Amino acid sequence: MKTTADWPKIIAEKDKKISELEALVKFYEAQFRLNQHRRFGASSEKTEYDQPDIFNEIEATADAKEPERSLTEIASHYRKRKRLVNDRLPEDLPIETVEHDLGAEEQICPDCNGSLHVMGSDIRRELVIIPAQVKIREHVTKTYTCRECEKTTDGSAPVPIIKASAPAPVIKGSFASPEAIAHIICQKFVMAVPLYSQEKD
Repeated sequence: MKTTADWPKIIAEKDKKISELEALVKFYEAQFRLNQHRRFGASSEKTEYDQPDIFNEIEATADAKEPERSLTEIASHYRKRKRLVNDRLPEDLPIETVEHDLGAEEQICPDCNGSLHVMGSDIRRELVIIPAQVKIREHVTKTYTCRECEKTTDGSAPVPIIKASAPAPVIKGSFASPEAIAHIICQKFVMAVPLYSQEKD
């Protein structure tokens, strides 16, 4: 238990702690002001120290009396772009050929009115992407019964009813087909397209 004799020591320790905290606060205030000045204050690249002129060696050592060298013009040339190794279309895609030909009335020589013949052709390939097609698949399951049995039965025996088989839905009571579910999963988890964006599309 502390007594009155201990109070002077306690007060001295508190005063020392307060002095240390005040000095620390002043240090942080100075650091804050310096940081603010660096961020928002006017900056200048000038310095009070003389720096060596290290980037103007040619100007400092050049002879002003020496005449300038004459310029030589080099003829420009063009270099044909080389097709990269990976700059090609996949080989396993089907090819749709669209021919652009002259009409029958245009296949006549403008000089002698003779018939023109094909001397060559240019081929340009392009990649065609068809967007996803959406349609409704309607499953019609037919049910059959026997007309003869309907005529001869007296009601004691049931008339045979045969129903065609149909694939069960992936999700019972849903409009989703296997293709639609696969497309949604691919867009969501492979292409990172959110569900609300898919719904909007």
